[in-house]
Amino acid sequence: MATKTTEANSETRAAATDAAPSHFIRNIVTEDRRAGKNQGRVHTRFPPEPNGYLHIGHAKSICLNFGLAAEFGGLCNLRFDDTNPSKEEVQYVESIKEDVRWLGFDWGDREFYASDYSEQLYQFALQLIKSGKAFVCDLDADQMREYRGTLTEPGKNSPYRDRSVDENLGLFQRMRSGEFPDGSRTLRAKIDMASPNINLRDPVMYRVLRATHHRTGDRWRIYPTYDFAHGQSDSIEGITHSICTHEFEDHRPLYDWFLDQLNIHHPQQIEFARLNLTYTVLSKRKLLLLVKEGHVAGWDDPRMPTIAGIRRRGYTAEAIRNFCERIGVAKRNSTVDIAMLEHCLREDLNKRAPRVMAVLRPIRVVIENYPENQTEELAAVNNPEDPSMGTRKVPFSRVLYIEQDDFREEPPKGYFRLSPGNEVRLRYAYIIKCVGVVKDAATGAVSEVRCTYDPETKSGSSRSSRKVKATIHWVSVAHAIQAEVRLYDHLFTKEDPDDLPDGIDWKINLNPQSLEILPDCRVEPYLGDAARGSTFQFERLGYFCVDAAESSRQRLLFNRTITLRDTWAKIERGSKKL
Repeated sequence: MATKTTEANSETRAAATDAAPSHFIRNIVTEDRRAGKNQGRVHTRFPPEPNGYLHIGHAKSICLNFGLAAEFGGLCNLRFDDTNPSKEEVQYVESIKEDVRWLGFDWGDREFYASDYSEQLYQFALQLIKSGKAFVCDLDADQMREYRGTLTEPGKNSPYRDRSVDENLGLFQRMRSGEFPDGSRTLRAKIDMASPNINLRDPVMYRVLRATHHRTGDRWRIYPTYDFAHGQSDSIEGITHSICTHEFEDHRPLYDWFLDQLNIHHPQQIEFARLNLTYTVLSKRKLLLLVKEGHVAGWDDPRMPTIAGIRRRGYTAEAIRNFCERIGVAKRNSTVDIAMLEHCLREDLNKRAPRVMAVLRPIRVVIENYPENQTEELAAVNNPEDPSMGTRKVPFSRVLYIEQDDFREEPPKGYFRLSPGNEVRLRYAYIIKCVGVVKDAATGAVSEVRCTYDPETKSGSSRSSRKVKATIHWVSVAHAIQAEVRLYDHLFTKEDPDDLPDGIDWKINLNPQSLEILPDCRVEPYLGDAARGSTFQFERLGYFCVDAAESSRQRLLFNRTITLRDTWAKIERGSKKL
């Protein structure tokens, strides 16, 4: 795993040095246009199966397909490969459309479904039967597996392979009419059972399946396989470049075989390396298990690598698009360090997120020499990276909350924050000095810190430049709003959650500390009207967003989007010194 990650880091660092790095697919499309192929057209498609929510790996494909179409003045379709109704749901269709739109892409009036082509695909199957290239097979799944052979041994012809054209046509019609039980018969292509490519060993084209389809209802009793429907759907839509991930490379000869036998428009299938990310699984099957088994709160749980999850966590579409551009498009599989994704997010949020003050683990501070009934409003900068965002007013009073970690009764060496006899600056306010503590009678723990302030050190005053070694954030007790904050960490404890001995469940690497809930935080009043989904930098703490699903005026809820610590930036700086 270490080798893969180091290799990926090297590749992604190189990509990050170029604002718009070229790649082999862009080069192919450029050459095709130069040669006049497809009359210079560029027409791509993003073809998800609606059997789950999209994840960050799909974002790479979305950006690639829609991005290439836009770059070359072409078109990109959104097509749902909905050929397996037993696993597909309308909620997945709607979530996919929402995700693609959120990423910033629009398919216009080109929303298609493989089920739109059910009759045409059926007619293609009839064409292959009539030309002697397809047959109805009675072998069940276990028998078919036995006949298929192995990677080193050829398969055997099905005993039903030599049925006559008329018999195959009759049986296939009866399959469509629903005369046969599920799994009892299939339609198979007649190619070569001795082919070294197992995908060409008489693959299944249709199977009997009684399941209600989310669009066609119970109209069909047979459904095409992905391998049969995909290429023909591309052809029907006039796709020029069928871009897919590397695992479909061995399927390309079958993709080509169907199109050649049918003698129809032939798109070019091009494979690229899928995205692998450290501390993450990007298998829809595994993500579905996490949801069904209750390891996460749903597909949009902010710990999930789904687009819905990272959107709820506070990621921006701009950061995702920038990440996808930086990692580039390669032929060889590698693993990208999640620190690079987080770096892209910090870069974006640093420019756009307002700065605010929040106290996650509060302890009271009483300023003894500050007037008891006085409140003043102090000017605070909303974002030093963008002066146009202006300033806001922050109320200041005699009793404040600070972070528990910002006070130590017995400070360790090198601790410069608040401690008995020590001074700190309050952000945007005054310098204060600890003069005592109040302890809980039962536990002996410090429950309140007593301080004095220097009224001449107000930020912006003539003496505000007096130096102290630490500045801490705070909120006024009288004006603070209570909030719940959820601290999220990586969902897995290992860089490669699948790197386990045989027989060991990958879920053993789930991180039991991936979520910590802080129910009694305090935030400044500026956040009282914050919109769901809006993101802020809590000064000194990280970036946080208002939860888009559960937050309300009665229960303000924030998700930690990302911490302030940027490990990828350190990697980048180190690599530039080499």
